[in-house]
Amino acid sequence: MRLENYLMKKKTIIALSVIFGVLILDQIIKIWVKTNMMMGEEIHIIGDKIMFHFTENAGMAFGMELGGSWGKLALSLFRIVAISGLSYYLYRIIKAGENTFYIVCIALVIAGATGNLIDCAFYGLIFNESFGQVAQIFPNGGGYESFLYGNVVDMFYCPVIESTYPDWFPFVGGQELLFFRPVFNVADSSITISVFLMIIFYKKVFKKNIGEIQAENPVSETIPKE
Repeated sequence: MRLENYLMKKKTIIALSVIFGVLILDQIIKIWVKTNMMMGEEIHIIGDKIMFHFTENAGMAFGMELGGSWGKLALSLFRIVAISGLSYYLYRIIKAGENTFYIVCIALVIAGATGNLIDCAFYGLIFNESFGQVAQIFPNGGGYESFLYGNVVDMFYCPVIESTYPDWFPFVGGQELLFFRPVFNVADSSITISVFLMIIFYKKVFKKNIGEIQAENPVSETIPKE
C-alpha cells in the first residue's frame, strides 16, 4: 500500500510539473510578445525559417477560428468543460496506476488547452489593443474585451519551405508553395506533441490497456474436434 501511495504521489508530481512548466513558459513568452511587439511585427530568430511573428486569433489552435461572438463564447466554454473533464480523467488514470508516459501525454493536452483558455479569459481584460502600438498591461482605459472574449496570442512562424509549385502540378501549378504556414504558440505545440507521441508510441501508451483486454478475453488454443 505504501508503494502504491508513493507511485501515485510521484506520478501526480510529474503531471503537475508538466502542466505548470508548459503554462509558465507559454505565458512568459505570450506576455513578452504582447508587451514588446506590435501586431504583425516580426523578429527573425534563425534567418527566414524560424521567427516571431506576432498575431492574435479569436479561436482555435494554429490560427483557426470559430466565427462570431457566440462562436467565441462557445469555444471558451467548451475549453472549460474539456479541461475539467481531462483533469478528472488525469486524476483517475494516476489513481489507477497508468503508465507515466500516458500520464505525461494527457498532462500536455491539459496544459495546452489551459494556456489558450487563459488568453481567452483574461487577456481582453488586462491588455489594450496591439494594432499600431505595443499593448500595455493593466491600461488606465481598461482592456480591449470582456471576460472569455480575449484573443489567443500566437508568435512562432516557421515557413520551412518557400517556393513555387511546378507548372505541371494539378490545380495549383505556378502558385506559391509555403510550408509551414500556421502561426502557433507553446500551448498549441504542447497539444500537438502529445498527439504525435501517442500515435508514434501507441503500443507503449496503451500497453497496459491491451494487456488487460487480452487477460479478460483469453483466446483458446484448443482445436475443436470435427
